[in-house]
Amino acid sequence: MTEYVEVQTAAGRVRGRWRPTTGGRGAPRSAAFLGIPFAEAPIGALRFQAPVPKAPWEGVLDALEFAATAQRGDPGVTLIPEPSVEGDSTLNVNVFTPDPAAAGLPVLVWIHGGGYFAGSPASPWYDGRNFNRDGVVTVSISYRLGFDGFGWIEDAPSNRGVRDWLLALEWVQQNIAAFGGDPGRVTIAGQSAGGGAVLTLLGMEKAQHLFHGVYAISGALGDVSPARAETLGRALAASGGVSPTMAGLSTLPEERLLALQKKATQIGPSSMTTIIDEGLPLGPAIDGDLLPRPTRESLRAGIGADKPLVIGATDDEFTMAFTGKAATALRWVPQAVLLNRFGVSKSSRAEYLAANADVARLGKARLAGRVLTDRMFRTTVPRIAADRGDAPTWLYRFSWPSGRFGFAEHCLDVPFFFDCLDGPAMEPLAGPNPPQELADEVHGAAVAFITAGDPGWTRHEGEAGVVRVYDRPTRDVPEAYASVRALL
Repeated sequence: MTEYVEVQTAAGRVRGRWRPTTGGRGAPRSAAFLGIPFAEAPIGALRFQAPVPKAPWEGVLDALEFAATAQRGDPGVTLIPEPSVEGDSTLNVNVFTPDPAAAGLPVLVWIHGGGYFAGSPASPWYDGRNFNRDGVVTVSISYRLGFDGFGWIEDAPSNRGVRDWLLALEWVQQNIAAFGGDPGRVTIAGQSAGGGAVLTLLGMEKAQHLFHGVYAISGALGDVSPARAETLGRALAASGGVSPTMAGLSTLPEERLLALQKKATQIGPSSMTTIIDEGLPLGPAIDGDLLPRPTRESLRAGIGADKPLVIGATDDEFTMAFTGKAATALRWVPQAVLLNRFGVSKSSRAEYLAANADVARLGKARLAGRVLTDRMFRTTVPRIAADRGDAPTWLYRFSWPSGRFGFAEHCLDVPFFFDCLDGPAMEPLAGPNPPQELADEVHGAAVAFITAGDPGWTRHEGEAGVVRVYDRPTRDVPEAYASVRALL
């Protein structure tokens, strides 16, 4: 069997490698093409500009190793293994295909998370081999992070990271047929900031021709207000002693800008309420161009209504933040003070506590984690569903409690989505022996949605519908987001 395989893209020829798939079913092998540049390296004069399509190259480009990542070092923000790769050419795609000679296969495009300032498309968990096994071409994309990708600069194009997503998706439209995929059957998916990214794209008029379905996992919407974006941009430039312009900020070395960014966006007790109410400080911003209005307003106006959407979250995304010393400290905080701190109004507390009695009885740390999870993630699910009205929408909850933490924490559902429970660094997130049958269900529903536009349970319509609850056993439940109703 030949080890290597070549494909002709619009910019030049690339060489990938065949690998075996897993699971004993479907295609026995797939091909991986790693680190294909879709844009020129965003350095020098291009650092704060919109991405520039990659110029054609001569000969054959080896796509055998992951290319440079926008993430530098190890920010330590998730339990997903997301390695950093040094280098300047950070705008790349990784393509995994059952067979480049095939035709018309459905396509999954994955956008990684990491709070819009971290994360990497080079994670072994994002390898598309098991989607390939089930007949799906898979692409993971990179994009500029943090201030380089999303920071306000007086004379620079806005939302540079968003523009990276758009150019990567344009690359998919232009090139995916050469890898066996159908550019008319593209599903975009992502988790956390990546989930927010695909929701942002769903509500963006200028992105509608680039995809045909959306799968949003624990989506964290950006929608940073213009005033907030500009305030942060000016403050960061001032702290660096430069003007808030491309010329001024370009004088700051990458390491210096990252240090200033970290200081400017540090989350502490005083900023927690702002984060809960307004979201992360760096991310897709309302700019009057790509994003003329908040995403939910766009969805209510009917943007993306023709696109099927699967959306959900884990039950206790951020409860990990209240373990150890934080849990001890919360023992001395009155419950009313805790709920007020996290934005649960006095008039809604009784309803909220009754709906979450199972968590409240486990202690204040678990209650704090649930409230933070609900405010930042879980309320987004029914709100987005309501915004879309009768547009095709399916809701889920990932409720299986991790064998490591005892609850369904942030990132836990990702290896089930990719069906990679045999991957590295699994036990610190999921504990020993996570249930393969649950991965079969989560991954199988994703394949069904990507392939046929329906994950396999009753869709949500208006204020009514069924929610798929992924647990042992998995079940379909009416009103499974009733526990957040008091916060809506």
